[in-house]
Amino acid sequence: MRQFLTARLAASVALGVLLSISGVATGAITSDARAATQGEQPNFLGFAGAFLAARSADLDNDTGNAIEFYTKALEFDPENIDVKQRLMVALFTDGRFSEGVALARQLKDDPAVAQVSQLALAVEATTKREYRKAAKLLNPENSNPIDRLLNTLLKAWSDFGDGKGEQALKSLAELEGPTWYPVFTRYHAGAMLLALGNKDGARDQFTDLIADPQGGGAAPDTYIRTVMALASMEARDGNKRAALDALAAGEDFSPGYAPLSALRQLIETDGKPEPGVKTAQQGAAAALYTLGSALNREGAEETVAVYLQFARTLNPDDAATLVILGSLKERLGKMEDAIALYQMVPETSPMRRVSELQLGLALADMDRNAEAKDHLKSLIASDPNDLRSYLAYGSVLSQDKDYAEMALNYETAISMAGPAPTRNDWNLFFQAGIAHERLKQWPRAEAHFKRALELYPDQPQVMNYLGYSWIDMNMNLEDGMDLIRAAVDLRPNDGYIVDSLGWAHYRLGEYEDAVRELERAVELKPADPTINDHLGDAYWKVGRKLEATFQWNRALANDPDEDLKPKIELKLAEGLPEDDGTGPATANGDPAATPAGTPELNGAGSDKKGSLELDAMPEKHAGFAGDSSTIPN
Repeated sequence: MRQFLTARLAASVALGVLLSISGVATGAITSDARAATQGEQPNFLGFAGAFLAARSADLDNDTGNAIEFYTKALEFDPENIDVKQRLMVALFTDGRFSEGVALARQLKDDPAVAQVSQLALAVEATTKREYRKAAKLLNPENSNPIDRLLNTLLKAWSDFGDGKGEQALKSLAELEGPTWYPVFTRYHAGAMLLALGNKDGARDQFTDLIADPQGGGAAPDTYIRTVMALASMEARDGNKRAALDALAAGEDFSPGYAPLSALRQLIETDGKPEPGVKTAQQGAAAALYTLGSALNREGAEETVAVYLQFARTLNPDDAATLVILGSLKERLGKMEDAIALYQMVPETSPMRRVSELQLGLALADMDRNAEAKDHLKSLIASDPNDLRSYLAYGSVLSQDKDYAEMALNYETAISMAGPAPTRNDWNLFFQAGIAHERLKQWPRAEAHFKRALELYPDQPQVMNYLGYSWIDMNMNLEDGMDLIRAAVDLRPNDGYIVDSLGWAHYRLGEYEDAVRELERAVELKPADPTINDHLGDAYWKVGRKLEATFQWNRALANDPDEDLKPKIELKLAEGLPEDDGTGPATANGDPAATPAGTPELNGAGSDKKGSLELDAMPEKHAGFAGDSSTIPN
């Protein structure tokens, strides 16, 4: 559940909305509000019920109902400014621009929402090609660095549309601010110069940006967009070698990124890519997209949604915007909305393959696994060389616990990677290892884990999995603990890896050490049933039996897997037997002689999206893996 962000639209849009309406008690939700959140038809008797239902829906990311209930609240109190502010933002995040901008006109002079309302009015003016009007609505002197950058970029594109290209370029060149500004200003200056026909100037701007991949980490999507802009320009001019050199820089920055591969294929066959930005309206959309994608992280959902929906208003067919909006909807649990957005990506777009992969994973998120597998298998068939398709398909097979098919899938992917796999292929070997381990084919699994570490030394998930497996099978105990400790050092806030360290201590009979680490793991992942179950076992072993019962009950309340649930229920009924079959492991024995069952590896490799977010699918969620953005909150 997200925090209510209307008061300060995440990192940048300062709305300053109060969290409660004067005179409304927020501690008790009315029956109307409860009915609304439970999907019943509410019959609101007054403002308080409608407002509280709207707020509850908003907190649950149920934007459709939030809009409906805020609208109902305004029927009871038509002049309530706070509700209008909330409703306006909800409409914008839902993509209902024309309704939202009507409220923006009413609120344009309200300092609490001046940035977002004036931004919306500028977007509206830009869609009408009223560039001078749009420029007047934007304040490039805003004290907030993100708002100042966005307003400057949008004003520059408005000036460009008004025929003041040189003035627009000068404003970008003179903009001073944080060290992450240049990745944006260089891209937009290059795009503007290219739209003006100044290819040499555009080349200089793009090349300077591409030469600074570390700076590009502040906005990975913008960096890659720059690579594609330069490569496309060179290809259109017949400079094939220069185009491919530009792509190589992007492939070093983001290996395996499907749009780069698609563009390379087009250029290698002497195709002529279309320019990305040709008009002021497209440039303004790009400004909103580049900022929105850079801010796309947990806690900034409203900001990102507003920026991207505004970008979509200006350029409805932009594939990158549709894909990131779709991934944002996924993160908020709106799978149907996500699928609809992925389906809107044009067939001819280099982003189409990305959208198809995301669509398959979204189907799996909705437990439509048969459809997901059929969809992803068709993607593999259409391009057997796209290794990310195997990762996506394999993740659904893992969810279904179809380990035989999962192993076959990854062995096929490894063969497609060829005889000289690279660091970027480590995840194929890791996932193949997981499949073989689950099939109790340990020698093959171990070989794959070791190969993954050869390709990517110090990869914490592989170290965790291999180290724990050794300990669980009573072999290579010192090496196993060394691997797990190293993984924890690399990922000290990963509750699953910390749990592995605690459970390894448990398997070695080091119960006090196990309690210490498992308590920390529970702090990091308080709702994970396996980790709570492990802590319960450790408490029991050190004589803290009441606390053990509490942890087992907590594990049971957090929806454990079907195979774990009866084990917890038995422990609650009878306690932990003296010989619980888990240890301690004390020697480097023969794993074949050790009655160790399938180890519980704390979700490593089992999360159907987690395996794709590591290095293999850089476009996931924020366009790129992980939180590579350095723009501060």
